[in-house]
Amino acid sequence: MFVVELALIGAAVALLPLGWILLRVRSDRYRKLAWLTMFLTLDLVMFGGFTRLTDSGLGCPDWPGCYASSSPFAAHASIAAAYAAMPSGPVSVMKAWIEMTHRYFAMAIGLLIVLMTAIAWIRRWRGQPLPASPWWPTALLALVLVQGAFGAWTVTLKLQPVIVTTHLLLGLGLLAALGLFAARMTPAPQREPAAGRGSVAALVALALLIVQIALGGWVSTNYAMLACTDFPTCNGQWVPPMDFAQGFHLWRALGLDTNGEVITQDALVAIHWTHRTFAIIVIAYLLGWAWRIRRVKTLTRLADGVLAVVVLQFLTGLSNIVLQWPLPVAVAHNGGAAILLLLVVMLNWRIASSRAAAASSAESSPVTA
Repeated sequence: MFVVELALIGAAVALLPLGWILLRVRSDRYRKLAWLTMFLTLDLVMFGGFTRLTDSGLGCPDWPGCYASSSPFAAHASIAAAYAAMPSGPVSVMKAWIEMTHRYFAMAIGLLIVLMTAIAWIRRWRGQPLPASPWWPTALLALVLVQGAFGAWTVTLKLQPVIVTTHLLLGLGLLAALGLFAARMTPAPQREPAAGRGSVAALVALALLIVQIALGGWVSTNYAMLACTDFPTCNGQWVPPMDFAQGFHLWRALGLDTNGEVITQDALVAIHWTHRTFAIIVIAYLLGWAWRIRRVKTLTRLADGVLAVVVLQFLTGLSNIVLQWPLPVAVAHNGGAAILLLLVVMLNWRIASSRAAAASSAESSPVTA
């Protein structure tokens, strides 16, 4: 019964953005629904970071409900008993609400993607014009289902770092895919020949960023942000003692090593130091790449966005160390990574589509003797 109640809550949350589209938007509703769903997914990614950073991931230690109830209201007695037994544990009323709000939000986005998929296939069957292939929202729906499974495993496997990190990366992948889907349905600006150049450099930028985000996720899910307490050195050393084998062993419980013992400080330092060191490479590359391509008029705004967010990421990352990981700064750092990924993905799409358009134009041009 509580599963039906959960579905109704998710539907009620989904009706808010859907109602705004129906009441306020007069044309291109499907495209604007895709963009709105993308922005809501960005919000969800940031709220997921807030959930993780406030240690609320086990605020409700079962899934999909909270102590087999649809809300912390109904589960209040169980939450109170768990909190009384362990006041410093993972369960409290506030943490339960944070976790369930995250789940309600995720269900609402899933329902919006189900709706986009259904609309696309109905239009296909009726022979109506489609802004994009119905396989696009279908693929998004499949990704949502996989993401939901990892969300469940995040809880049932007690925040195992590799599961939580994968859950984070899948959420960012969904965000990027929604951005591409919305971009495909949006008329492109007038293309410049130069906009189609540098596709390899753009792909390298994307690959470096994905690796850095994965490393950042590994830092966060292992709670290794404060393993180095100074900057630019780490605990007073440029190359401190580190245990890479334990730090980057994927399949282990949170806070434990492969032998089931408490993970060492050297392992946490290895995680933090790797993320920090690789950040230098990524920052240098992204700044140089974005500065070069901003000279292309149709890429300038996106490139300027990359430059601004890279600087913001450096400042928030540094503040996390110097200010001992304040929650607003940590959430901003997570959100900055998501926004930066969106910008780099959009630039890759803009460059690839401009290159394809230029190639198509060259093939269709008449050959003169």
